[in-house]
Amino acid sequence: MLVFGGTGDLALHKLLPALYHLHRDGRLHADVRILALARSSHSRESYQALAERHCRAQVARADFTNEAWASFSARLDYFAMDAAQSADFGRLAKRLGRDDERVRVYYLATAPSLFEDIAAHLANAGLAGPAARIVLEKPIGHSLESARAINAAIGAVFDEARVFRIDHYLGKETVQNLMALRFANALFEPVWRAGHIDHVQISVCETLGVENRGGYYDKAGAMRDMIQNHLLQLLCLVAMEAPVRFDAEAVRNEKVKILEALKPISGLDVQDKTVRGQYTAGKIGGQDVPAYYFEKNVDNDSDTETFVAVQVEIDNWRWAGVPFYLRTGKRLAKKASEILIQFKPVPHRLFNGGEANQLLIRLQPEERISLQLMAKNPGKGMHLKPVELDLNLANAFNQQRRWDAYERLLLDVIEGDSTLFMRRDEVEAAWQWVDPILQGWHQHYQSPRPYPAGSDGPEQLQHLLERHGRHWAE
Repeated sequence: MLVFGGTGDLALHKLLPALYHLHRDGRLHADVRILALARSSHSRESYQALAERHCRAQVARADFTNEAWASFSARLDYFAMDAAQSADFGRLAKRLGRDDERVRVYYLATAPSLFEDIAAHLANAGLAGPAARIVLEKPIGHSLESARAINAAIGAVFDEARVFRIDHYLGKETVQNLMALRFANALFEPVWRAGHIDHVQISVCETLGVENRGGYYDKAGAMRDMIQNHLLQLLCLVAMEAPVRFDAEAVRNEKVKILEALKPISGLDVQDKTVRGQYTAGKIGGQDVPAYYFEKNVDNDSDTETFVAVQVEIDNWRWAGVPFYLRTGKRLAKKASEILIQFKPVPHRLFNGGEANQLLIRLQPEERISLQLMAKNPGKGMHLKPVELDLNLANAFNQQRRWDAYERLLLDVIEGDSTLFMRRDEVEAAWQWVDPILQGWHQHYQSPRPYPAGSDGPEQLQHLLERHGRHWAE
């Protein structure tokens, strides 16, 4: 496994700790070797020391042992090169030697602007043989046009079966349990449709700001960074039909059908069906935090959105008339990623009390699935209140340690299983829906609405649901 961008945050904070855990758990074949690639002039020993420092910080103390690290670091090496320079790939080819039978995984933990060049340089250096695979981090481009250009450049070197477009949300245990919940249990299938579901909410809320990603984020914004990939992928898993079998092509075929069925939002529709926001100064956890435009590497007059909410409709038989509400934002009051399925109320209310009839699938901070039902309060009379049937995944399976999403996805890449990765037409279908929203914001001068850090988002967020008699889940 060759990791381009081997000294970056993704490699040091996510990829190497995930590979260490796989090694420690005996999941890596004895012949697996890891070569980090970056411009910094490290020796093998100095890079191993850098990697150890970060892994110690990321891995739980009980899971990090000197013995396990010593055997893992024996797999780990470093090669200084510039991914933009074709001559450096000639040096890399000499280092690796000629071996078309050996599986080589090229993990591009770099800026997307380098994807096309790296693929071409690998081909020119004779490093893209039939056993080679390539892993691309999101975002794949910044528009439909740029995504098509990247996909074409990658596709000219690697056939589609050897391209792994990673979305780490698809590696989360609860996301995969969503498929198990839907397709392995007869209970929900009869009611998983417009006749019984009032609406769906998909929320990914963060308390963090842009941290060290200001330069990237100010060009991307929440729509490109989160909606186009993470939230649309979650929507697909909620809404897709059952695949004929559980394999990569069958699953991804059904997801593409959902993306192609999304009702377009364009022109003045963006004013009614989207909310765009940007955080101002406020408090998170009792600490003062600056406004977005004062963050590092962010323009002081930036109009980049740090919050987006969208009302989405799916034009097919199962979901016609059911709105899906997506929201994501930074510097919000609480960190939570969850999917709420709100079932329709009973046709005639007999008892006093509120309404529940909700299925809540929580991805973080904890992974759990709960079904809210109405039950009678003890004592006289029929006074009802919501109660939960609760499945805590960690407790249910007596997990010693929860797998990180990257562990599962890296192992899938090594084993050549692309079920949880995005196909080329998936990426392009998502951009085809997102592009008109971005254009509508630009054409109609829809600047981001301010919201204080530590709040739930812009005031306009509530209107998106309240005008239809609904409200966001707390």
